[in-house]
Amino acid sequence: MTLTPIAAPDFDVEIALAYATADNVTGKPIYGRAEAQLHPRAAAALTRAIALATPLGLRFKIFDAYRPVAAQWVLWNSFPDPDFIADPRVGSNHSRGIAVDLTLVDAASGAELDMGTPFDDFRPQAHHGRLDLPVEVQRNRALLLGLMTAAGWDWYQYEWWHYQLFDPLSYPLLHDAAVPRPLMPASAA
Repeated sequence: MTLTPIAAPDFDVEIALAYATADNVTGKPIYGRAEAQLHPRAAAALTRAIALATPLGLRFKIFDAYRPVAAQWVLWNSFPDPDFIADPRVGSNHSRGIAVDLTLVDAASGAELDMGTPFDDFRPQAHHGRLDLPVEVQRNRALLLGLMTAAGWDWYQYEWWHYQLFDPLSYPLLHDAAVPRPLMPASAA
C-alpha cells in the first residue's frame, strides 16, 4: 500500500508527531521516524480541509496520522481503555491510514487555538460537545469540527482532535513492513 507523505510543499501543515517523541501517554518514543503519512483518500480530504482553513488565517498541526499496528499495540499496552485507544485486535483507523489527530493554529503567530485540553487527554473534558468549557474553547472545537466535516471527515465523540474517513472497515489494516516508508524502529518492526 502506498501512503502519501504529509509534508511541505504539498501540505501547508505543522507536523508534531507525539509518538515520535517521549511526550505521549507511554512516556517514550514509539516511532523511529517522524513522518506523517495518510491513505491517498485521507490526504485528499486533508487538502480540502487546508483549503477551507487557509482563508481564515488558520493552519493545522498534526499530532498523528498513519500508525503502524505495532505502534497500536504499544499504546494499548500502556493505556488499554477502548474509549481512547482502539484495541489492536480490532484495529485502529490510524492503522488503516485514514485517521488524523490534529488541532488548529493561528497562521500568523503559530499559536495553537485553545481546545481546553491537550492532545491525548483521556478525560471527559476532551469529549466533543462539552458545555462546561469556556465559550472560546467551545468555539474553537466547533471551528475545527466544522472545517474537518466540511472537508469530508467523520469525527470521534471522545476526542476533539481525532478525525477519520467514513466507512473505515473498507480499508485494510497496515503493518509497517507493508508500507514503503516504515515508521517503527527496526527492532520493533
